[in-house]
Amino acid sequence: MNGNSFTFEYQPGAIHHGPGVVADVQATLEARGLSRALVVTDETLAEVPVVIDPVREGIGDALVDVFDGVTPEKYLRDAYEGAKLVREEDVDALVALGGGSSLDISKQISVLAGHDRPLEEVTEEILDREEMILPDEEASLTDIFAIPTTLPGADLSQVAGVKLSLEPGDASKAEIPSAGVSDRRLMPTAVFHDLELFSTTPDHILATSAMNGFDKGIEMLYSRHHTPVTDATATRGVRLLQSSLPSITDDETSEDDLSTVLQGIALAQYGLSTPNEYHASVIHSFGHALSRSYQIQQGASHAIAAPYALAYLFDNVDGRRDLLAEALGVDDEGASDEETADAIVSAVESTRDALELPSSLRTVDGAERDHFSDLAQAVVDDPFMDAAPRDLEPDAEEIEDVFDRMW
Repeated sequence: MNGNSFTFEYQPGAIHHGPGVVADVQATLEARGLSRALVVTDETLAEVPVVIDPVREGIGDALVDVFDGVTPEKYLRDAYEGAKLVREEDVDALVALGGGSSLDISKQISVLAGHDRPLEEVTEEILDREEMILPDEEASLTDIFAIPTTLPGADLSQVAGVKLSLEPGDASKAEIPSAGVSDRRLMPTAVFHDLELFSTTPDHILATSAMNGFDKGIEMLYSRHHTPVTDATATRGVRLLQSSLPSITDDETSEDDLSTVLQGIALAQYGLSTPNEYHASVIHSFGHALSRSYQIQQGASHAIAAPYALAYLFDNVDGRRDLLAEALGVDDEGASDEETADAIVSAVESTRDALELPSSLRTVDGAERDHFSDLAQAVVDDPFMDAAPRDLEPDAEEIEDVFDRMW
C-alpha cells in the first residue's frame, strides 16, 4: 500500500451525549426490537441510588435483573455466571454500567452466552491458544449498550480483556493467565454519555481513567494504522482533552467541562478499534507490562509510562511528531526534531501532573529494579506493539533502560 492509499472501516455504536440521556435507553432498545435487558455492573455502583436508579428507570419494563459480579480483575468465572443468567432469563440486551471492567465483562458474557460451553472447556482453550474463541460468524451475540461512569474510552471498542479464574492465592498477579477477545459483534450498539452519572465517581478514578483515554488519542496519531480520518478525530480529541482534563481535579467539575472531556475521549478513541486492526501501541504495551505485573490501575500505569515511552519512540523513529505537536499545541516553528520531541514529552507530563497522577515507577507497590528485564520482555511481547510505527524495532535491552529512567 502506497502513502496515498488507505482503508478505514469502522462500525461504532450510536453516541447519546448529554445530561439525563439514560432516560432514552428503553426507547433505544425497543427501536432495535429488544425487550429483556440485564444491567452488568459492580457491587458498589449497584448500591448507589443516584447512578443505578436513573438507569433502572431508563430501562423501564425491559429490565430483567442487575448482575453485580464485575470486579477490576475481569475474571472469566464471573462472566460465566452472567452468561448463565442471560440464558436462564432469555436476555437479549446487556447494559454495561460503570468503568471498562463492566464493559469487558459484558463482552465476555456475550461470547459465553453465544456458545454455551462448559467453563472448564473455555479455560483450557484460552490456556492453549491465549485467546477466547468466538461463536460461529453466523451466530448473533447479545447486544451491548454502554453507560460509562469513568473515562478510559472503552465504549467505542470491539475488544476486551479476559483473566482466567484462579482462586486467590494460587498465583501472583503477573502469573495469572490472561487473554483477549475481539469481534465486530462486540462493538456496543449504543453508548450513553450521561453527564449526570459521573457525579459520584471519585476524582482520582476519573483522573486515572482519563489518562488512559488521553493516551489513546496520542497513540492514534503515531500508530502504523493511522488514516486521515483518525488523524482528524484524534488531533481534535487530544486538543480538547489537554484543555479540559485539568478541570477534573477542581473542587467541582462543571457540566460544560465534563461534556468537553467526554467529547474529547470519544474523538480520541474514534476508529481505535476496527474490525481488522487495533491502533493502540507503544504506550499501551508499556502500560500493560506494569498493570499486569503489579496492583496498579491501567490509567496510573499509563501516567508513569507515557512520557518515557514517547521519549523512547522519538529516540528511534520520527513518530509523526509534527502532528503530535499540532495536537498538543506545541510551537515547533524553527525547532529541531529533538526540541520538538522534548516539548511533546513535556506537554504530556504537564497533563499528567495536572491530573495529580504518579510519575515514577518507584512509587508502585512491589516494583523492584531487578524486575526490569522481565518488564522489558513483556513490552516486546505485547501484541499492541504490532501497531507501533513500522520503522520501530523493539529491543529488550533498550526498553530495560527505559524502565531504569522511569524508576
